[in-house]
Amino acid sequence: MASNSAFSIGDQVVKPGQRANISLPVADLYTSTSLSMPIRVVCGRRQGPMLFVSAAIHGDELNGVEIIRRLLRLKILRSVRGTLVAVPIVNVHGFLNQSRYLPDRRDLNRSFPGSAKGSIAARLAHTFFTEIVSKADFGIDLHTGAINRSNLPQIRGNLDDAKTLELANSFGVPVIINANIRDNSLRSCVVDSGVPILIYEAGEALRFDEISIRAGLRGVLNIMRLIGMLPAKRTASRQVKPVLARTTSWVRAPASGIFNTSVSLGSSVSEGQQIGAINDPLGDTTESMVAPFDGIVIGRSNLPLAHEGDALFNIAAFRSVSRAEGLVEEFTSELDD
Repeated sequence: MASNSAFSIGDQVVKPGQRANISLPVADLYTSTSLSMPIRVVCGRRQGPMLFVSAAIHGDELNGVEIIRRLLRLKILRSVRGTLVAVPIVNVHGFLNQSRYLPDRRDLNRSFPGSAKGSIAARLAHTFFTEIVSKADFGIDLHTGAINRSNLPQIRGNLDDAKTLELANSFGVPVIINANIRDNSLRSCVVDSGVPILIYEAGEALRFDEISIRAGLRGVLNIMRLIGMLPAKRTASRQVKPVLARTTSWVRAPASGIFNTSVSLGSSVSEGQQIGAINDPLGDTTESMVAPFDGIVIGRSNLPLAHEGDALFNIAAFRSVSRAEGLVEEFTSELDD
């Protein structure tokens, strides 16, 4: 097999067979303190694809940081073909402030491809995109739900693209979603360049969730094996084909008050089923919330307080809800063990 090529990033070159920790300069703090994006480059000796794995584009989404930390400790990376570029903390400013956003209150994931002369968000997006993403053959971007909101482990992507669908089916989570592309998101720019990218969503902001972390780590390794960066397992494990959702819908609070529910992530719901209620603090009124269609709860609020219009449940529709529910139960049981 042919030798791998050296990988250039910033003003450094990582040669085949080398690993390097890179501190990529980003916009400094107003205290004149230098701020850098931490990156690990694993450049294999043998030729193969370039994969980037990124986390904390939203600075409060921590599960991906732990997934990448565990990935980089694995001895199997000594056998990697091609080049792995791991970026555990893209939004360094937000990470320091435990905030989803940058100091200018912009969402980094709505700022791509960025600009070298724009806002902090634009400059950070430009640096990440030009130095890493534009050189990739594949990408995996790790996310969680927002503060006080949990997501069932799921893959989102452009599943109308055959290669992306193949990757999504191989990641190893029970639910994959053909999600709309948001303007100026990282995914929109990567898709425009023809590079397959998966978005892994699992857990809640500012919290570690062990099942989400284990599933994410296993999924990244599954993808690395699929694209030839790692050797295949000697004994093939059973691969359950996930269920694909093309319709999702948020159920919003019909009034402000105290939010009560007994419906958990991964639960199946039936059209018209009561899935929650909004009660006033004095106990005089109750507003019921019902499922809009048969489906599985793939996201929900964990906060027992709600304003009218708050998104409280995210429900995905499937051709076979019972099969989807069974896959979720099997997946959770396996990772719990």
